[in-house]
Amino acid sequence: MFLFTHLSVSDPCASWYPHAKKAVLDECRNYYGFNQPLWVQFEKYVSGLLAGNWGVDQNGAAVYPQIAQSLPETVELVLASLVIMIVFGIALGAVAAQWAGRWPDHLIRVFYLSGWAAPTYLVGILLAIYVAPAFGFPTGGAFSQNPPPFPQPTHMSVLDAMLAGSPYWTLNALEHLVLPAIALAFLNLGIVTRMTRSSMLEVLPLDFVKSARMKGISEGAVIYRHALRNSLITTTTILGFTASGLLASTVVVEEIFRWPGIGEYSFDALVNNNFSGLIGVTIVFAVSVVVANLVADILYGIIDPRVEWR
Repeated sequence: MFLFTHLSVSDPCASWYPHAKKAVLDECRNYYGFNQPLWVQFEKYVSGLLAGNWGVDQNGAAVYPQIAQSLPETVELVLASLVIMIVFGIALGAVAAQWAGRWPDHLIRVFYLSGWAAPTYLVGILLAIYVAPAFGFPTGGAFSQNPPPFPQPTHMSVLDAMLAGSPYWTLNALEHLVLPAIALAFLNLGIVTRMTRSSMLEVLPLDFVKSARMKGISEGAVIYRHALRNSLITTTTILGFTASGLLASTVVVEEIFRWPGIGEYSFDALVNNNFSGLIGVTIVFAVSVVVANLVADILYGIIDPRVEWR
């Protein structure tokens, strides 16, 4: 990413200050070190990164505090999207498996194929243009008032409003969160539904399911207490990969809904050739992939007692 950002723009200072005089541009190049060889710039950046210095943006502001403030809002958005995917995706997958080959299964298949076919930016735009005005949902920011009239210690809008003890602002934050979360979840909702359905169809013919039916257990209990739990291993794997992908997908969604997270910060950094900001965001995205897969591995042992932790 360091190499790509520096090769994409030959003279960052000239792009930042297109009407500046030569003396100002020379001072800018000297301040940011752009007049030094690329390998020297990279060495200085990595040395600063190891010391906790993530660099500065085109305005001279430190990058790390901006990312640290933006990331929690994105985490909140991703968590809300995961809740939607888990609740609706697993439920629809279980229903599709239970009614495999019949009209509910076909109807659900049309729904999740529509999710696969619709890119995130299209879903976000449609929600912002048609759904938001029809149902009165806001489409800008995390609150109707920015900044809100209470402290934000966590920089998670819903959580901060709850900590402030304000039902009005909690509801206001949820209203701002729901459409971005749906737009972010819709594309991957089909993956969770399909994987749950496929896993359920593999589990339903097994002996322990037949034994449960022979004991007189109700069909709902057989499906949701026995078959569904044993089919969630594959779905958990998909959720681990999907969670890390959602973080990167927030760039488009947050820009459409002006959600104040790392996605919007990434877009602004890209437009303004903020090299340090882009590299910092890349680091966050890379770490998120590792963390998401680690969480998925831990969940294996919780869902399936046969999995041993070593």
